[in-house]
Amino acid sequence: MPAAVSTSRLRRYEVARSGLDSVEVGQRYKFAKTVGETDVILFAGITGDFSDTHVNEQYMKERSNLGGRIAHGALLVGYMSTASTISIAHVIHQEGLADFPVSAGYDKLRFLKPVMLGDTITVTYTVASVDRQRGRSTASVEVFNQHGALVAVAEHVMRWASNLSSQSS
Repeated sequence: MPAAVSTSRLRRYEVARSGLDSVEVGQRYKFAKTVGETDVILFAGITGDFSDTHVNEQYMKERSNLGGRIAHGALLVGYMSTASTISIAHVIHQEGLADFPVSAGYDKLRFLKPVMLGDTITVTYTVASVDRQRGRSTASVEVFNQHGALVAVAEHVMRWASNLSSQSS
């Protein structure tokens, strides 16, 4: 091998690391937000879900025992996704990774209590398992309101996909 070998040629021989090497069982991440009028109305517009339960205050006062409008369950899933993004922020910009995280979805998703407009929710995302052989990690996701009531739960599956650029010759 010549004494002056280019850095790009040397990189070809380096062993790429997995992003999963930076993920450990028990790591915990949080995201908190007050669910407001704008959140619900914009989400209704994006999804087309203009159910009276989300957009008609008078209807909910007259017809439900909740006393007001509730947030879309799918909006809560969006907040869960925000927590998962926070969980990988320390990983995705590392140099020399052979893979990158992609959400594979949510299992055991349940909406346990309504989230009212004006509620402040806190999503807690806790890494539950890391399977390097299968290239995936899972996390327990819990959503609490400002009173400490558990309002939603899920299990998030993160797949660590091969980084095509690390496979080039």
